[in-house]
Amino acid sequence: MAALFASATSSPGASDGPVTQKQLDEVRQQNQQLQQEITRQRQLLEELQKKLSAVERNSPPAPPAEPAEPVVARKIGSGFSLGKVNLGMEGGLAFFRSESAGSAPHAEFRVDEARLFLEANIWKDVYVFSEINLTTREDGNVFLQAGELYVDFENISRLWNRDRQLNLRVGRMDIPFGEEYLTRDAIDNPLISHSLSDLWGIDEGVELYGSIAQVQYALAVQNGGHPALRDYDADKSIAIRVGYDPVKWLHVSGSAMRTGALTVQGDVFSELWFGNGFIRSLGSATKFQANLLEGDVRLRWPQGHVAAAGGYINYDDNDATVNNQREVYYYYVEALQHLTPKLYGAARWSQILAPEGFPVAGDGSYFDYYMSELTRDLWRLSLGAGYQWSPNLLLKAEYTFNQGKALGGEKRTHENLAAAELAFRF
Repeated sequence: MAALFASATSSPGASDGPVTQKQLDEVRQQNQQLQQEITRQRQLLEELQKKLSAVERNSPPAPPAEPAEPVVARKIGSGFSLGKVNLGMEGGLAFFRSESAGSAPHAEFRVDEARLFLEANIWKDVYVFSEINLTTREDGNVFLQAGELYVDFENISRLWNRDRQLNLRVGRMDIPFGEEYLTRDAIDNPLISHSLSDLWGIDEGVELYGSIAQVQYALAVQNGGHPALRDYDADKSIAIRVGYDPVKWLHVSGSAMRTGALTVQGDVFSELWFGNGFIRSLGSATKFQANLLEGDVRLRWPQGHVAAAGGYINYDDNDATVNNQREVYYYYVEALQHLTPKLYGAARWSQILAPEGFPVAGDGSYFDYYMSELTRDLWRLSLGAGYQWSPNLLLKAEYTFNQGKALGGEKRTHENLAAAELAFRF
């Protein structure tokens, strides 16, 4: 108001004499108009804030099975920042109860998984990422073990003025084959079980990845064998995946991989996990290998998704006494639908078909169906529900049906599993 009064008293009309009552009235009128305008703007801001708060309350959280980046992505979320180092954690606390021939016949409470993540920016767009596994479902023990550990050279394509076309990772990283591994951790998986095939692995090597328009790619050359500190054959594993998003609601991809030649005495297993066990030698060979193909598709809508994948494995070895070549087929279909913004239902059907038999432990006895008897046909139906308090806290429950046949004709039964899990991350 003082500014307006000064303006009025310094105007040309006021320079020749004292301020008149009319001029003072005009100043008061202008001041009232300004105050009314400020009040209107404040009311508009308050209404906008209320609308935004309502949207946040009513909008469903991101579905747990939707990967934020379908190519490759570091797992660290918000976490904690310790100077140049970011620290995060993921885990799952679970209860499992299976039938007599299943993996948990005695009703077990478990720390299903626990992982620490550390990330540091060491120079421009260069990062070091480390995953430390405290415990995982696959190991069944509580001890420290290296997960992923790599140096990430991001956005190399800026050298020719193109964003995110080329990035490079060097070290120990996920094998970029298929897409289920992107959402298999407890906080990202809408169910507790995985598909029967459950293809994933972590291996040492180098990886190129990036995206060009609607196309994403990842190409990795890695050791192939299970030991983390040595490679016992110069033949390397090669994996490639190419994805395409023609529209916002549709994602498709194709993957191909060769494990490379692996030695039975040194490498022992492939680093690739399949059917709840590493791919292994079937006979008395000294070397073995596998070649794989897979196609993936995902349809998304605001309240859910449908995802499906199908693949083929060709196994062979150098056993001179018998032909151990195998052809294995696998597929899964998964659906998720939010019933409320936080509550969802999910289901997944998966199956493995191996006419000549293949090691598939599934939810059955590891000794019986991975080390001894081969499986010809196995299917799994998983039905579950989840309540997602936030993107970082998820409670879910599931019942899984498992049935199949061993190579000798014996039925695989009594492997059904009930489970509940509380998954978290920070």
